[in-house]
Amino acid sequence: MTTVATALADARRRGAASLDAQLLLARLLATTRTRLIAHDERALTPAESARWQEWLERRLAGEPIAYLLGEKEFHGLLLGVDRSVLVPRPETELLVDWACEAVSVLDSERSGGGHSPIRVVDLGTGSGAIALALKRAHPESQVMATDVSAGALAVARRNAERLGLAMELREASWWHGLEGRRFDIAIANPPYIAADDPHLAALRHEPVAALTPGGDGLGALRAIVAGASAPLVPGGWLLLEHGFDQGAAVREMLAGAGFSRVETRRDLAGHERATGGRRPSP
Repeated sequence: MTTVATALADARRRGAASLDAQLLLARLLATTRTRLIAHDERALTPAESARWQEWLERRLAGEPIAYLLGEKEFHGLLLGVDRSVLVPRPETELLVDWACEAVSVLDSERSGGGHSPIRVVDLGTGSGAIALALKRAHPESQVMATDVSAGALAVARRNAERLGLAMELREASWWHGLEGRRFDIAIANPPYIAADDPHLAALRHEPVAALTPGGDGLGALRAIVAGASAPLVPGGWLLLEHGFDQGAAVREMLAGAGFSRVETRRDLAGHERATGGRRPSP
């Protein structure tokens, strides 16, 4: 007979993190971690035991726990996720905070009230994490979220509906599909891992197109910067997440495209993680 206690002990013996095992088993048994641990004598039914072994095997094989649970917390929001989107990372919250700051700056520059809403686009939204976090922080802003993946857009739409946060969703590949639209702020966390990066192997369960554009990893960033001048209004911001060793390259791209006030910000680990600039005003 398998009990909660023996199931968790077996998971630890096989190398699973205790917290992961507790979260998974609590979800399987529709209970909380606290009740799970307090009643660890509870026996699993044969069906529960079989499902538990399946989930444990998948976790031990490296599948992110967010996919197994079907959710991930990001910037105070609980987001639904599946294998069609990347699992939102804590370091991406830096990009949200910067975008929120940019909204406040623009609002102040435009005398604080009475002007038209700040228009924001999140390019390659995935689960909608960045767009939804910004919309919650600045509900008066107009937020569009785009992605080339219909599956990703479906996840983002479900998250928006469940959270009650209104935003426009559109299928587009970076700027292609947004012709004629104008934005005050553009944000993107595009694929930026080089094709030969050994870290890709550990990310094999996540959508490869959202991880790497191939080559040196800079292709998507180049495309976004190169196409940003027309859709961004004068004084508009372009904010980009990138790899820890790509800050200098992105700063060069932005400067070469005519952006001013180019700067890079570091994540909590001290790595260069996001670079942005403003399109000059006339």
